[in-house]
Amino acid sequence: MLPDDSPPHCQRISSVGTYGGKVRRTPIELAAVASAAVPGLTPIAVAPAPDDTADFDAALLVDAQNKRWRVRSPKHGEASARLETELLVLRVFTPAIRAELPFLMPTVAGTVRQGNLSTFVYAHLSGRPEPVEALIAGGEKLAEELGAAIAAIHDLPSALVSNADLPTYTANEFRQRRLNELDQAATTGKIPSALLRRWEHALEDVALWKFNPSVVHGDLHEDNILIDDGSVAAVSGWTDLRVGDPADDLAWLVALHDPEYVDQVAAAYVAHRRETPDRHLMRRAALSAEFALAQWLVKAVAADNAEMISEAEEMLATLAHDIATYGGQPISTEPEEPASTEAHAPQSEPKVAVDVADEPSTNKANAVESIPVESSSVEPVTSTESAKSTESAPAKTPEDTDTTALKVIEL
Repeated sequence: MLPDDSPPHCQRISSVGTYGGKVRRTPIELAAVASAAVPGLTPIAVAPAPDDTADFDAALLVDAQNKRWRVRSPKHGEASARLETELLVLRVFTPAIRAELPFLMPTVAGTVRQGNLSTFVYAHLSGRPEPVEALIAGGEKLAEELGAAIAAIHDLPSALVSNADLPTYTANEFRQRRLNELDQAATTGKIPSALLRRWEHALEDVALWKFNPSVVHGDLHEDNILIDDGSVAAVSGWTDLRVGDPADDLAWLVALHDPEYVDQVAAAYVAHRRETPDRHLMRRAALSAEFALAQWLVKAVAADNAEMISEAEEMLATLAHDIATYGGQPISTEPEEPASTEAHAPQSEPKVAVDVADEPSTNKANAVESIPVESSSVEPVTSTESAKSTESAPAKTPEDTDTTALKVIEL
């Protein structure tokens, strides 16, 4: 449910189409919804936008003033709740806080509720998600900016999260939460036993979980990082903000399987952090990257989505095979006891470009020379001026919008 102080241009419409228990909308339908959410918005072109297809439909719009907008529409109640949480998160980030960040953040321009689901319209941010190959091709400059952006998130004050009643975990609470998730994943009966043993061993390795919790984006990956002219322009997808393990925001990097590039980003991250990260940060990041497959499987089983379940089982089987064959990335401080007499490849220390202290510390050690970050010249698209200029316009519903002349294009 939207909070009582929702924007005045939040509209409620009743009709909604469902397929297999999930709401699905085409880009043209999303354009109609957007015109109802934002007074004066008249779309003239629309294109699909990349997003988590299991949870959201998304589109990019161009209006009559040549401004761009992003629309995210949830497919089920849990996804809608995440968007409503993001609305709360974005309100917490005041202009003063945003000004200190080396990237831009989304601004909600309007919302529409259909049944129990809320669709959100955002002022479009310059830049676009790039595939991991393009990020790696960006070289040291882009690696430096990625590390600085992640460090800026983790250096945000924890009170920002706790004061907004968002999840806050101590190191031990976070470890226990992962253990509970592992138990839940094991009940599916679809995870290779070798992976369950590997993850349980890491989660019971107490030395691995000695870290200082920090503010964590919670859903950081290449699709939520917008690149403009070779620089980090914006970070989106703030649905899972919390205080927890900073390693979670580095998991997607570990999954790139490019050790040299990971080292570059890690070095920049450590150089820009106000406190020195713990020495096992990258081990937990590797664990988080692997465990994400189990979380995906649990989500697929809960949704009773046969295609997602099959995909998750295939990825888990591939991971188990690769670990059995090549040894896998180290995720524990102590070697795992082999389950049989067969020889297993030993785990080696992860290659990290910088040294960090044995225990979490607030003092910087082993200074790393940082490359100056070029500030982005991209200015945020503000929706308040557009909204003010159209306050007298009557509220519309998707049914009022004529989309017959709307072009579907590639943006």
